[in-house]
Amino acid sequence: MFTLMDKADIISFAGGVPSPYALPVEQLRELADEILKTAGRQVLQYSNIDGYGPLRDWIAETVAARGIKATRDNALILSGGQQGIDLSAKALLNPGDNVLLERPTYLAAITIFKTYEVGFRPVRSDDQGIVPESFEEAILRYKPKMLYVVPTFQNPTGVTIPEERRRAIAEIAGRYGVIVLEDDPYAQLRYDGEPIPSIASFDTEGVVIHVSSFSKIVSPGLRVGYAVAPVEIRDRLAQVKQTTDFHTSNLSQRLIYEFCSRGMLEPHLDSVKQTYKAKRDAALKGMEKYFPEGVRWTHPDGGLFVWVTLPEHIDTSELMKAAAERKVAFIPGVPFYFDETGKNSMRINFSNASFEMLDEGLSRLGAVIRDAM
Repeated sequence: MFTLMDKADIISFAGGVPSPYALPVEQLRELADEILKTAGRQVLQYSNIDGYGPLRDWIAETVAARGIKATRDNALILSGGQQGIDLSAKALLNPGDNVLLERPTYLAAITIFKTYEVGFRPVRSDDQGIVPESFEEAILRYKPKMLYVVPTFQNPTGVTIPEERRRAIAEIAGRYGVIVLEDDPYAQLRYDGEPIPSIASFDTEGVVIHVSSFSKIVSPGLRVGYAVAPVEIRDRLAQVKQTTDFHTSNLSQRLIYEFCSRGMLEPHLDSVKQTYKAKRDAALKGMEKYFPEGVRWTHPDGGLFVWVTLPEHIDTSELMKAAAERKVAFIPGVPFYFDETGKNSMRINFSNASFEMLDEGLSRLGAVIRDAM
């Protein structure tokens, strides 16, 4: 994926990355200069596993405003949100344990869970995400230890689970003692509609791990994310983190803290969302213009992705080769499924390409699809 992105002559819809022009380079440069001048000897030294205290306080206050009951003691700073998936699997799962997954779901989560030799079991979803009745049925059938879910602007589909389903998922999980790993890095990238409370905000039994990241809203290169969880679970995550990287970069943590606590995040997000909303609209318009009849796609209210479904006879893994010849790239659907289905689907990222590249790239992709019809 990233090899394709690095080729200058390829129009890539493959990576789930922010636009390079959405990164607050100058603000972070000024903050870095100040931090190194005033606290350089501290930030360049080892630190504690839990993370920078003031940043943990800020996270606790921020998620509390979204309905999640939290203090500093519930927050663990991560080296990117994806580390939260790995630590949760390492701390809470044993080989042979069952994990419930949506189909499709985030491809890196599948790879991580495979490392820990768990069993993958499906929970049924529709165009509004997980069906709560199916979740309960899957618990009774498979006796899972964990549900992994991306509830808001899901990677890869862009689908968002509505509030009433989130409440039901939390209630069912609490009743049966199933851990819910809520991976929620896109919630602040909303372009239409009103924010929806997280699944963790409905957790009354201490079973939800809420994981998020600053990668999509500030900078992926800083590698800062966080987990908010009941103290007992959070402490177990911290124990296994010390065998992974000991602690997240002190300089990155301080940069994120100063950027957020000084009021820079909100105006930055406003600007980013305005640009991404326009790009999403341009992508949907391009698909309507260039894709042939018989192709369907999602219409996400936020996030970075559109999910495209082609006629069943088209294998997008093969289509990717033809697309590469026309200098356009996407991610085929199969890696987002744990059972190697989804061969007629693909994920399109719209945030990274320019408006001109969106139009030209979708024109090329539409021609490739048309040839395969």
